[in-house]
This record gives sequence, structure tokens and C-alpha cells, in this order.
Amino acid sequence: MYLIPAGCLAFILFFTVFGDKGLLRIFELQQDKAKIETHLAEYKTENEKLKYEIVALKSDRRYLESIARKDFGLVRSNEVIYQFPPADKQP
Repeated sequence: MYLIPAGCLAFILFFTVFGDKGLLRIFELQQDKAKIETHLAEYKTENEKLKYEIVALKSDRRYLESIARKDFGLVRSNEVIYQFPPADKQP
């Protein structure tokens, strides 16, 4: 007599915990949401840095010159570049 209600209850509990919309799935989705929000915050920070760099490249001549010197090795026509070999460390 108690077997049928117990079986129905076990069936309902099984799908409540392990089903597509069960507790385990909800927990996994919450973890995924937290990871996505972390990535979103990182991307927003990177986006703000890139916006600042775009503004600097458009308006700041010194910043543009520093990028050209550092990344492309450019120099002005009246400059002389001295390159020294690395010093060997001797004990």
C-alpha cells in the first residue's frame, strides 16, 4: 500500500534533483554565470584601457612617438643610436 506513493515520491525527487531543470543543473548554471560575469568584468576593464589608448593615439603626439620608437625602432633624422653588447656577469 505504501509502495506506490513511495515510488511516486522517489520518481519526483529523482527528477527534482537530477532532471534538466533539477537542483544540480541549477547549481551548474549558477557557477557558469559567475564565471561569465568574471570574464565580463575583465573584458570591460580591457575595453576601457583600449578606449583610453585610442584617444591617446588620436590626440597625444608624444604617446604616438613613444609607440613608434618602442615597437618599430624608429628614430628622428638627427639622432644617433648607440648599442652596447650586454655585460657579462663574472663572479
